[in-house]
Amino acid sequence: MTLKQVIVLRTDLKMGKGKLVAQGSHASIDAFMKTPDSARRAWEASGMEKVALKVSSEKELVTIFEKAKRARLPSSLIRDAGHTQIEAGTITACAIGPADEKDIDEITGKLKLL
Repeated sequence: MTLKQVIVLRTDLKMGKGKLVAQGSHASIDAFMKTPDSARRAWEASGMEKVALKVSSEKELVTIFEKAKRARLPSSLIRDAGHTQIEAGTITACAIGPADEKDIDEITGKLKLL
């Protein structure tokens, strides 16, 4: 089994590069913390593969997150705190995994790289 994590970011919000990285990092860490210890250790030992993908709407991002939850994959949906570029409560990013690459690809396989 190959483990990976996918980070999905909204491009319609026109966040700056630093903001994109921060939101993706929040999602990555939160999903990682929801992953069983054995999968976390295996992912760390295998190089911690991550892929950054993009969506163009809140609806698309929430749909992906909901599919991940239904599939029982470790996942996180991030809402911005509103301190800088984005209004408080705006959904900005999600992360899925680390989990089996095949399971994640069933949900995110048609998305484009960021």
